[in-house]
Amino acid sequence: MSSDANDYVIRVLDTAAEVDAGQWDELLASQIGATPFMRHAYLAALEASGSIGPTKGWTIRFFLIERDQQLVGACALYLKDHSQGEYVFDWAWARAYAEHGLAYYPKALVAVPFTPVPGSRLLAKSDAIRTRLALSLIEWCKREKLSSLHLLFTSPEDQLACVQAGMMLRHTVQFHWNNSSPGYADFDSFLGTLSQDKRKKIRQERRKVQDAGVVFRCSQGTAITAEDWAFFYRCYEKTYWEHGNAPYLNRDFFQRMAKEMPDAWLLFVAERENVAIASSLIAIHSIESKAPAQNGARKVDGVAYGRYWGALERVDCLHFEACYYQPLSWCIEHGFQRFEGGAQGEHKLARALLPMKASSAHWLAHPAFAEAVGRFLQQEDAGIGEYLEDLQQRSPLRKLQHD
Repeated sequence: MSSDANDYVIRVLDTAAEVDAGQWDELLASQIGATPFMRHAYLAALEASGSIGPTKGWTIRFFLIERDQQLVGACALYLKDHSQGEYVFDWAWARAYAEHGLAYYPKALVAVPFTPVPGSRLLAKSDAIRTRLALSLIEWCKREKLSSLHLLFTSPEDQLACVQAGMMLRHTVQFHWNNSSPGYADFDSFLGTLSQDKRKKIRQERRKVQDAGVVFRCSQGTAITAEDWAFFYRCYEKTYWEHGNAPYLNRDFFQRMAKEMPDAWLLFVAERENVAIASSLIAIHSIESKAPAQNGARKVDGVAYGRYWGALERVDCLHFEACYYQPLSWCIEHGFQRFEGGAQGEHKLARALLPMKASSAHWLAHPAFAEAVGRFLQQEDAGIGEYLEDLQQRSPLRKLQHD
């Protein structure tokens, strides 16, 4: 870690209330892969609202590395009794353990619950501290006799630390949209970069929503009213129940977001004849650009994250409009550089969200299972590589020489 490897203290705490919020958020802000989902208020709201907790199979532990009473390394770890709400699937590993009479649960998970968004998981002042944190997690899992440790949707810096700690990497595919440089002038200029058939498809989809008499209004931050939040939750809850599941996040969690993190949220509400019928909630992370402003305009290297959606009425293509086209238009207008569409979904490719690799890291205590999983991950990685190549061949972007 430094010239003196013994000048730090590692603490493990049982609740976000024991963690200094200011120090946590300051450390997070210094990470290249910072996201709003790792802010102290977000993690604390998950816990305080009861959206996670021991009865839900999510038992929190905060790992802190401190030097001179200052936080220099940290992560949020969950003891899991199941593999729900993770989006990196290890059900087969759990079944294999059970078939051999071994307990896979509880396991250790370093991730943001219910949130497949890549970003920093191991918060650290330096690469050396980050590696020390990864090693400390493994050592703790051994002492607790846990089956395994999993870090999901990690940053490149996390991945390097995990590999140095002896963990195995696993990859999956997500779909992200990127703005041009210095930025698209408007939505039509963005469409101009797509192949003719994709431009036509998007225009047709948007026209269906317009012809159905649907209009959108957008609210950001404190402009999102209590009534808007309540309506959003009706939509969000309905979507989960339609799929036969209770919603992961409860109403109290979103009320805490409205109160404690309003700056992180953007809400689109679809209305027909002045009646709200659908909504989509987008998380946003703004970073003032260090690049010179263009024509005096402020440039924002921001990221928007597609998160939650629901509808009380069915309108053809409304989902695409609410979850992709309205957010992309907003990103273009506000100079945001990236929109992340969440886990899976090849349908996003046709809407110009391009494939990218997302990575997780894994450690298994049992040597034979670790070896077997290592072989599996090598084969899986080859398949992911082929899948990415296939997706790139189907790129929606215009081929200038032919289009």
